[in-house]
This record gives sequence, structure tokens and C-alpha cells, in this order.
Amino acid sequence: MANPGYGKRPAGDEAPHADPDFAHLRPRDRELAVFIDHLDDGHAMGYKAIAAVHPRYGQQAVRTSLRGLDEAGHLRHIREHLTVEDGSMRWVTRTYWSRTRRPDEWWETFARERKGRIVTEDYARGLARTDEPEPEPEPAAPEPEPEAQESVAYLTLTELRDTDPRMPLSEGDCKSLESLAAEWLARGSTPGQITRALTEGLPPAVSNPGGFARKRLENKMPPSKARIRQKPAPRRARVTRVVMACVTCDADERTVRIDGGMCPDCRAEYEADLAAEAAGTLDAGYVPDTFLADPTAVYEIVDVPLRAAEVRAGIRPRSERTR
Repeated sequence: MANPGYGKRPAGDEAPHADPDFAHLRPRDRELAVFIDHLDDGHAMGYKAIAAVHPRYGQQAVRTSLRGLDEAGHLRHIREHLTVEDGSMRWVTRTYWSRTRRPDEWWETFARERKGRIVTEDYARGLARTDEPEPEPEPAAPEPEPEAQESVAYLTLTELRDTDPRMPLSEGDCKSLESLAAEWLARGSTPGQITRALTEGLPPAVSNPGGFARKRLENKMPPSKARIRQKPAPRRARVTRVVMACVTCDADERTVRIDGGMCPDCRAEYEADLAAEAAGTLDAGYVPDTFLADPTAVYEIVDVPLRAAEVRAGIRPRSERTR
């Protein structure tokens, strides 16, 4: 998955899945399109990331097919300039995917409509994306005030005498100890746990039940639950500028002409790849010379377990014994 806010993003307004969705594509591009269409939103869309998880195609094949999907109208890279509510600004590149084939004019309109949108800084899925105000919640009907009743903490203390006659707390004791018992409950204890803490292991006679209960409630107070640190809410930002970007390089229309989602250099490379594939001169299994073993090098086959045993025994390697 890409960092939050990046990766695959749906362009929206799509028809349901159907068999003819990618019938117009070349076989490899069609297979990559089905694969990408089933990726989760937010998945990294770089050709290296896709090649790393695809079972059949490597980086060169995926890169060429991404350009084919871009030319066919299923994919676009759009660079958005954000002005965050704290005054900071930044450029982010979004990768939009459409199962439905879109013409260049549709993508141009889609990109221009991004300008002025209110988004969150990280543009996480499910958070605010438009400048439409959220509807105010209807005021809830006032709840009737509950009738005055004794708290759970107070009732737990009053029932101690029924559990063990040696702990007959008075009304004053129960009221003065109620806050301590309530703190136990707030920290996750149950009334039964409070009762056991105050009645287990009692001496034969308890001369001051109130003082004895206070000491145990204070000394055996359970630890407070760890407070979960709340992540700060994402800051809101406005899309102040939008430009189209090339699908496989960092170029955008601020510096070069983006035609059909590709810069001139990437389009020329794409057309050259198509011509080479059509002529059968592009070998998908080609391995550069730098990836091959040096034919002039002399390699020694080492029996690793045997050599390890020799090292432990203090025996010199065979190559050193012949010198």
C-alpha cells in the first residue's frame, strides 16, 4: 500500500463490473487492467510496486502496459497543489483509475474540477473531499432526569456486611468511602472485585471496619487504564491548482506538453516498445550483461558444512595449504 492519501484512487461514476470492460485492450494490457481494477484503493501504482506483486510480468512489461492503459483512457496522474489551513503549501500527485474508458476531454474536465475542492491534508479515504458544508445534526430530545438513586459504589460498600459480618460499615463509612470505590469502578474493577479486596484475608476480629476498608481501598487501588493517545484530526486543505502529469515520469504540463497522459519522451519510448514487440525484437526474457556472472572469473565451489567443521577444528583452508 502507498502512504495515506496516495496510490490508486477511483475516478468515480463507473458502471458495474462486466466482461467487456477491457476487451478493447491488448492481451497483456487487459490482464494488467483486471489486476489493477481489483487492487484496493490506496495501493501503490508505480510500475515497480505492481511488478513486485504481479505473478507474471516484470517491471518493463508493467511499465509499457501502464502507458497503454493511460493511452486507452483508464488511468491518469494528476498533480494537485494544496494550501493547508495552517498556510503551508505542497504538491501531491494522485493516481486516478477508471474501469470505464474515458476520452482525453473527460480527464481534462475531471482534472479542472479538482481545483477549489476542500480535502483533508492526507486525503484519507472517507474524509471530507468537497467544499459542501456537512449537515448539522438535529438536536437530540432532552433525556428525562434519572430518579435519585444510590450509586453502584455505595451499594457495593453497604453489602459488605452480608458478605462478611466482620465488615459492618456504617452509613457514614459508606458515604466517605464511596469516592474510593467509585475510582475502582472507573479503573475497570467490578463490584465483586471490590468486595473480595475488602473481605479476603481478614483478621479474626476487625475493630474499625471503616478505617480498615479505607486502608485497603487506598493500598490496593488498581492501576489506571493507559490512555489511548488520540491522533490529531487531519487538517483541511484547498486544491488551489491542478496540472496533468506523465504516467511514468515526473514531468507535468508546467514544463512539457502532456498528450494523452504522457510526455513526448515517454510516448516516443512507448511507441518504440510497441514497434519492437510487433517486430519480435523485444525479448521479454532479456537479462542485461551486468546481471550475468563474469565469464573470466574463477569461482571455487565450497562445501560449507565441511568448511565450518574445519574452522571449528582449526584446520586451514585447502587453498592456503598448497601455498
